[in-house]
Amino acid sequence: MEQTKKEKDQLWEWGKALFIAIAVAGIVRFFLFAPIVVDGESMNPTLKNGNRMLVNKIGYTIGKPDRNDIVVFHTTQGKDYIKRVIGVPGDHIAYENDQLYINGKAQDEPYLSSIKKQQSFVGGTLTEDFTLEQLTEMEVIPEGYVFVLGDNRRKSTDSRIFGLVPLDEMIGSTNYVFWPLKEMGFVE
Repeated sequence: MEQTKKEKDQLWEWGKALFIAIAVAGIVRFFLFAPIVVDGESMNPTLKNGNRMLVNKIGYTIGKPDRNDIVVFHTTQGKDYIKRVIGVPGDHIAYENDQLYINGKAQDEPYLSSIKKQQSFVGGTLTEDFTLEQLTEMEVIPEGYVFVLGDNRRKSTDSRIFGLVPLDEMIGSTNYVFWPLKEMGFVE
């Protein structure tokens, strides 16, 4: 009889521990971090098709995206996309001769260095010329929106196609690859 009570107590303790572990994992997954898989080539060379990453879901509930953040967001096509924030509210965006201009000032894009070298061998530009006005009929990005581009500009569906991204469609930011192991680490 004594043994049975002890076994029931142990079983109860294990059950509580398992329930708490599942609850904590659910809270972390739902509110704080979520895994995502890179689908496609649009963020090459920074991210590769099949990379598995962690999305920080809490960051944009207390802050806003900054230029150059890699973000995950919902689209009207019912998919989640991973792109880089190029412009934030109040910015004017233009591309001319493969050079990004924000508010009239040329910007460095070090994350494009290797792909621009590859493109120079093939010929042509990595990013076709455009202005924010041509794409959106707006002079500056309004409050509550960002302008995003994929790093692989020739093979990316981004703000040049679907327009500005509303901040309320943001899932979060991502900059940590956890799989494959040989690529594990932070990306810029």
